[in-house]
Amino acid sequence: MNTQVAHTERIAAFPKCFMDELCVSRSLTLFQWIEMAAGLGVDGLEFYPGFFTSFERPYLTEVRTALQKHRLAMPMLCASPDFTQPDQAARKAEIENSKRMIELVDFFAASEPRTCRVLSGQRRPGVSEEQGIEMVVDSIQQLLPYAQEHGVILAIENHYKDNYWTYPEFAQHLPLFTRIVYAIDSPWFGVNYDPSNAILAGENPLDVLDAVKERVVSMHASDRRLQPGYTLEDLRAQEEGPGYASILCHGEIGTGLNDFSRIFQTLKEVGFHGWISIEDGVNGLDELQRSVHFLRQALAILR
Repeated sequence: MNTQVAHTERIAAFPKCFMDELCVSRSLTLFQWIEMAAGLGVDGLEFYPGFFTSFERPYLTEVRTALQKHRLAMPMLCASPDFTQPDQAARKAEIENSKRMIELVDFFAASEPRTCRVLSGQRRPGVSEEQGIEMVVDSIQQLLPYAQEHGVILAIENHYKDNYWTYPEFAQHLPLFTRIVYAIDSPWFGVNYDPSNAILAGENPLDVLDAVKERVVSMHASDRRLQPGYTLEDLRAQEEGPGYASILCHGEIGTGLNDFSRIFQTLKEVGFHGWISIEDGVNGLDELQRSVHFLRQALAILR
C-alpha cells in the first residue's frame, strides 16, 4: 500500500563521500556538512546515525536549528539495524536502538512521508534463509506499533552492505528480499529502492523495481559501479571483511548503468511522490551538484 501524500517530489542528499570524515575521524562535523550542502539546491539531507556525536536533546536541537537556517528538511534516516543476530539479547538490543532511531526521525521531520530505513542484517555464516527471514520479520513487526505511534514509515532497502559491516546484506537478492517485504502488511512499512544495489546483486534494477513498485516509499538515487576491469565475481571475492570492497565506487548520477527515465516512469505509474536521496559526491561537491541538476531534470517526468 502506498501511504504517501501527493506533493512535488523532493530531493535530499546523502554524503557518501564523507562517511569516514563524519563517522570515524570526525574531521568533518555535521554542522559543517549542513553548511556545505546548503548551496546544492536540495530540499533536505538524509542523515546516518553515525553522523551524530550525541543524541542528547540540546545537541539535536542545535542540529535542527542549523537545518532550519537553510530551510532544509531531514525526512530520511539511513539507519542500519542488524536483525540476523542469532543471539536473542543482541536482536532485542537492535530493536530497542531502532526505536531510538524512530524517535530521531520524529524529532527532525515535520512533513510526510517520514522514513527510517531498516535493513535485514548481515549474511552471517550459519544463519539459514528460513532462520534469517523469521528473525527479520519478527523484529520489524515488533517495531511497527512504535513507528505508527511516531508517524514514521519503516523503509527496508534492497541493500548491498553497510559501510561498517563485516558481511553483505542477508536479503541482498530479490527472492529473499521480496519474501520479507510481502510478509509484512502495514501502512507503516515500505521499501527504500536503490537501483545500484540491484546491479551489485547481479539483478536488473527495473526487475527489482517492478517486483516492489507498489511498496516503494523512498528512493536512493545512485550510480554505483565497479572500477574498470572488474566483474561481479571479483566483487564477491572481496565482499566479506570490514567495510566496502575496494573495487566499488559511486559515480555521478546519470553517467552510470541505471536507466533513470524508465525508473521514474515506473514510479509515476504507481503514484510515487516521496523523497529521493542522492548518494554521490565521491569526487567532490561539483559532482554532487551535477547530480542534483540531472535529477531535477529527470524528475520532470513525474509531474
